[in-house]
Formats: sequence, C-alpha cells, structure tokens
Amino acid sequence: MKTMLKGLLAAAMVVGFAAAASAEGLISIIVNDPANPYWLTEGNVAKAEAEKLGYTANVAAHKGDTNTESNLIDTAITNKSVAIILDPANADGSVGAVKKAIAANIPVFLVNAEINQEGLAKGQLVSNNAQGAALGAQQWVQAVGEKGKFVELLGAPSDNNAATRSNGYVTVISQYPDLEKAASQVANWDRTQGHDKMQSMLQANPDIIAVISGNDEMALGAVAALKETGKLSGIKVGGFDGSPDAVAAIKSGELQYTVLQPVAIFSAKAVQQADSFIKTGATGASSEKQLFDCLLITKDNVDKYTAPFVLSE
Repeated sequence: MKTMLKGLLAAAMVVGFAAAASAEGLISIIVNDPANPYWLTEGNVAKAEAEKLGYTANVAAHKGDTNTESNLIDTAITNKSVAIILDPANADGSVGAVKKAIAANIPVFLVNAEINQEGLAKGQLVSNNAQGAALGAQQWVQAVGEKGKFVELLGAPSDNNAATRSNGYVTVISQYPDLEKAASQVANWDRTQGHDKMQSMLQANPDIIAVISGNDEMALGAVAALKETGKLSGIKVGGFDGSPDAVAAIKSGELQYTVLQPVAIFSAKAVQQADSFIKTGATGASSEKQLFDCLLITKDNVDKYTAPFVLSE
C-alpha cells in the first residue's frame, strides 16, 4: 500500500510539474519533414528546450509546401502561440507566412534556412553553409584526387542553402582544372531522388570517379545506386548534414565524409532567444542573422560522434 501511495504521489507531482511547465504559454515549432533525421532532430531539440524553459510546445511539418506552412501559421495564431520557431519552406514563398505571424504580434525565429527579407523574424539562425561547403570540398578533393570526372547532387532550388553549398563547392574545386563536372541533378534533399538521379547520371557518365552532394540523404541515395551497380569501390561520395546514417556509412567506408551542421545547437538557441524576447523584449543576440560553423566528420574522428548531430571535442 505504501508503495502504491508513493507511486500515486509521484504521479501527482509529475502532473503538477507539467501544469506548472505550461504556464509560460505555447511555442509552435514548424519544421520541414521529420522523416529526415536532420529535421526530426531540429523539432525534437526545440520542443525539449521549450518544455525545459516552462512552455508547452508542439511540432508540425510543412514538407516544403508553402500552403501547408501558411495553414500551420494560421493554426499557431489561432492557438495563441507566444512564439513560433520556423524552418521556412521557401526563401521567397515563406515571407508572407512570417508577415502573417508578425501581424498577429507573434515573434518568429527562423532556423536552418533563411528568407529573403530581413527585419521580419527576430532571429535567423542557420549553419554557416559557405564555411561548411568549403570544409567539405577540401576533404572531397583530398579523398578524390586532383583529376577526373565527377557529378553533383543539388538540393531544392527554393532553399538558399542549396545554392550556397554548391557555390562553396565550386570555389574550392575550380582551383583544380583537371577535375571536371560531368553532370549535376537536383534531387531535392531526398534519398530516393538521390538514388534515381545517380542512376541516370552514372548511365550517361560511366567513367566518373566521385560524387559531391548537397546533403547526406542524397549522398546516401547515391551510395545505394552505386552499390547496386558494383561501382561504389571506385567512386568516392561526400555528404553534408552529419546524420546518423551518414556516420554509419563513414564507419563502413561507404561515405568519405560528412559536414556536420550544428542543428542541435541552433535549434535550442532559437528557443532560448524566443524566451528572452518574450520576457525582456530583446533576444540577447547581436544581429538577426546568426551563423553557426559546421564541423567535418571523417573516419579519423567519427568515433567522437556522441549523439545525433553532436561531435564532441
């Protein structure tokens, strides 16, 4: 009986804590697609940080569709959210959704991707994609060598990160005139599309020696396609994100490297800045746009990967 009473008391304390934890209001978190482990981590970390700070939080996904995103913003407004954490669906197309939230006096904090208008969101917290791309391209050249044909898998054109990474790759690779880009295809950050686009590029260019990819999901799709044709051993592949599956592929020797985006860091930081703004009217950050440097994961340091998208010193 005493054990049962203790259990009931503990349960009551948990319920009481949960009620107290919701006193600060609702933070609505809108990500792209949690089927991708990167965006799953983004939503989970933001939600956990919000709840730790005493808010209730929910996570929804627009899956790259601006109409869905707009509807989710409407829901956040209807639910009287005290802040919105948003990974925007489109650099231009998400501006209207952000403006709608601002008109309802709800501060918006953008994570992972930017919009093409400053002065709306209270913060835009993103990976330093140019720095990360240069870091990855340098490692890619080291793995591939300075001569041969390669192909590139590109992210969604609506996301500025896709162009930033590709341009960063070009900046490094163009220094090696004997490295020739034979083809490039948009695979929209997706593993299945990465697989299919890799198949078509390989058929047209059977003599390539390497693949450089805008993210891990497309890179892993390419790895799968190359394994199916028995050509993976002769073709080097590099990724970008730092996903658990990419880390496993590095350990197995199927992927040469990945560039880790500190999504766990800036997702938590966005919530902390939202909390600060709600309570003080200031985010505590020195600027709206904030860049977080990426880290390189290779076979030499892969064992320091301690949690999803976390690399220890």
